[in-house]
Amino acid sequence: MRLKNWIKRRGPGIRGRLWKMMKCIRSGEQLRLDDMASSSESLATRDYSASYSSRAAEADIKIENSNIEEAESSLRESGYLNYEEARALLGRLEYQKGNIEGALHVFEGIDIASVTSKIKLSLSRRCEQNRRRSQSDAAPPMSMHAISLLLEAIYLKVKSLQGLGRFEEAARSCKVILDTLESALPEGIPESVSADWKLQDILNKAVELLPELCKLAGSLQEAILSYRRALLYNWNLNMETTTKLEKEFAVFLLYSGCDASPPNLRSQVDGSFVPRNNIEEAILLLLVLLRKFAAKKIEWDPTIMYHLSFALSVSGEQRALAHQVEELLPGIMERRERYSILALCYHGEGEQMIALNLLRNLLNNRENPDCVFELLLASKICATNMICVDEGITYACKALSKLRGRCDQMASVANCLQGILLSTQSRSVASDTERISKQTEALEVLERAEKMMRERDPSIIFHLSLENAEQRKLDTALYHAKQLLKLEAGSNVRSYILVARILSAQKQFVDAENVINAALDQTGKWDQGELLRTKAKLQIAQGKLQNAIDTYIYLLAIVQVRTKSSGSGKKLPKNRRNSDRSLEMETWHDLANLYTSLSKWRDAEACLSKSKIISPYSASRWHSTGLLYEAKGLHQEALKAFRAALDVEPNHVPSLVSTACILRRLGSQSIPIIRSFLTDAIRLDKTNHSAWYNLGLLYKADVSASALEAVECFEAAAFLEDSAPVESFRLRPDLEAHFAP
Repeated sequence: MRLKNWIKRRGPGIRGRLWKMMKCIRSGEQLRLDDMASSSESLATRDYSASYSSRAAEADIKIENSNIEEAESSLRESGYLNYEEARALLGRLEYQKGNIEGALHVFEGIDIASVTSKIKLSLSRRCEQNRRRSQSDAAPPMSMHAISLLLEAIYLKVKSLQGLGRFEEAARSCKVILDTLESALPEGIPESVSADWKLQDILNKAVELLPELCKLAGSLQEAILSYRRALLYNWNLNMETTTKLEKEFAVFLLYSGCDASPPNLRSQVDGSFVPRNNIEEAILLLLVLLRKFAAKKIEWDPTIMYHLSFALSVSGEQRALAHQVEELLPGIMERRERYSILALCYHGEGEQMIALNLLRNLLNNRENPDCVFELLLASKICATNMICVDEGITYACKALSKLRGRCDQMASVANCLQGILLSTQSRSVASDTERISKQTEALEVLERAEKMMRERDPSIIFHLSLENAEQRKLDTALYHAKQLLKLEAGSNVRSYILVARILSAQKQFVDAENVINAALDQTGKWDQGELLRTKAKLQIAQGKLQNAIDTYIYLLAIVQVRTKSSGSGKKLPKNRRNSDRSLEMETWHDLANLYTSLSKWRDAEACLSKSKIISPYSASRWHSTGLLYEAKGLHQEALKAFRAALDVEPNHVPSLVSTACILRRLGSQSIPIIRSFLTDAIRLDKTNHSAWYNLGLLYKADVSASALEAVECFEAAAFLEDSAPVESFRLRPDLEAHFAP
């Protein structure tokens, strides 16, 4: 009441005097107010000389009125304006007028250290009074209005520095705001403080701005710490600001290229999840956003799902992504997009039939007429399953019909998939005429795919080389394989393996081994497995048996170290774990067969026992066991082992051939039964020279068979053996999926 009466008694009114005050501050003069309590600090701007007044034009009336109202509020609360508050008002006026340099000059005259210490003391006292509900303590040195005014001045100084490109200084000044509040209120911002909407607004802006300033300054680790600080401390931020920070931090973690150390949580519950790397922390943040949407706290943002899809995919968690998509309410995501993502997830997890059924449901719906991507994906999945090859060809043809005259690059991919499917189909047909026809058509389609490429596609060139190699057109296959190496700049292991195996088929073993050695020099240890296995096979072909043993032992050491590292918390993608297990098991079998050929029975048995631990029901292990028994002269035991292999996998070609050989040697079965094993092996693998050779021997021993049939078999065996690689040109499906670009 006293202040009101005082204002009423003052002649023309306080607004007129405040107007004069603002003009005085701008001009650098001093205005003495006898009716005000004297301040220990001068109202004048001291160092803000009259040189600035020449740049200051007439201020906008609304801006002047706003600043005068601020000054009036300060006068009502404290009875005077001190030096810092006057500069805060004048600096804001200049900032609002767009005079950033002038505003910064004014703000730099504020003693930040002195102001922040008073702010800390004032805030801590106010919170203490509210907690005790007592007014007996000493009054805070600053009012809430003055605190807001000065924090706003620091914030506008930050914005001025940012506008001038001085990002490091801006970040340091912005950090002062947060340090001040966090130091004064270590338990978080209470409701009594956040009720001051202006102070809370400044706080929201400062918390949001600091990470951006750190990024602009190039301090990426500081940006990470700023984001974590913004989200972990109780700033009492609104939902919109928190959501924006969580999303921006997740995006930064995913795409910044900066490795973040695990967060150090101050209050962590025992057993709670702590992210170990960028991807896990980003996934955690994105899942939090999804939970907020499910609780109807925020609106749907499709980019959250896009970023989560990327994060879970690169971390090999396709099944987790599928579960997140399945949990979304109907209508959030379009049916086509939902089915496509789910199909990709299950395809990535190796659940090919689930993925194919999802695509079938989508493609059979007439409401989705233009599903070219889904048709291509369905045909790719069908190419991995002999039963679905015809269906896959249908999908590829449909995709080609829809792409006619539209996108040559996608049409090229569709032709490539059709060629792969025709090649797969050729391996299952009964007649030689039809097989040759399908192989010819497959090669033509793949060549057409290569010609249609606008940009050279490594996958198309790889399959063109592979198809030529399998048809024993080795020179053409080698040409395309070398082109592939150049195109990929040696970045893909499967290209090196293909070149080496083609060279081995040409009996250029030294050159093939040199290619593998070059690949090993450029490849990380974890990806060297199949390269080392091929190298060992090349060493065996050259008669370097001890070298081959050493290579196998080194390969097993790498696989076992990787297995131990995955068991200590470094989770590997599912397809990589399966690939490693398969590679280790096959390596033990190769080593067992090598020891068997050297008559080292105990070593061979030790290798097979190691393999049994990995997979007790393996056709390959039973076959290696049979070879060991056969080498020992235990033919009956060998026959039992080969039959056990066929019980596990009826189409295991090496066991079919070995069973036929043992039966022919024992003479306990009729020739037609033995011939059926060999013809089945040839039907499954027409390039198996051992099957053709043994069939020729069978025809030769059969008095009822013509000599011409035996000659044809021997000719086929000789041709195939002369052009046989040390290992099949085609990689195992798990390796093909792993090394595919």
